[in-house]
Amino acid sequence: MVRGDVFVISAPSGSGKTTICRLLRERVEGVDLSISYTTRPRKNGETDGKDYYFINEEKFDKMIVLKEFLEFATVYGMRYGTSREAVDSIVSRGVDAVLEIDVQGGRKVKEALPGAVLIGIFPPDGETLSRRLAERGRDSREEMEARLKAADKEMRDLLFYDYLVVNDSLEKAVGQVEWIVRTQRLRGERVRGRLARILER
Repeated sequence: MVRGDVFVISAPSGSGKTTICRLLRERVEGVDLSISYTTRPRKNGETDGKDYYFINEEKFDKMIVLKEFLEFATVYGMRYGTSREAVDSIVSRGVDAVLEIDVQGGRKVKEALPGAVLIGIFPPDGETLSRRLAERGRDSREEMEARLKAADKEMRDLLFYDYLVVNDSLEKAVGQVEWIVRTQRLRGERVRGRLARILER
């Protein structure tokens, strides 16, 4: 069986990456989200094993020592990591794995898996980003200010990514990310086996 691809989707907080990832999974068959581990407290409405795997610092350290993370990073004082085994479990079934992680993690995934496809999402302007952060109502004023301060650097780092999508319209942005995923599936190595079977007849 042909292995699936790994897609990394990164964006500054408030740029819509979580919504885009959710809609991508709903619209494209053969896509599964890799759930990250984090040491941060669970927020209202979040579910362990669905939004994140919420673990303590001791468990996180143990996973690092055992080299269980494909990548891990500290973001706003909290640690996040992607399970190597979980990603491998997805792609070994021929399913594409989508990693919703920050830019630091994206770089590390690319180093470990050069074939990974990095997709950067960014807002049309700073005012839109500020408004979206306020509208989601999940962050304190201090957290919002920290996220806005970090956004400029995060967007500069997205220049390293394979594809860049402006989220000025959610429907348009989801459509573009969907197009990227479907286009990757047309690469020779993904379909060569089917052609070979036809030629053998």
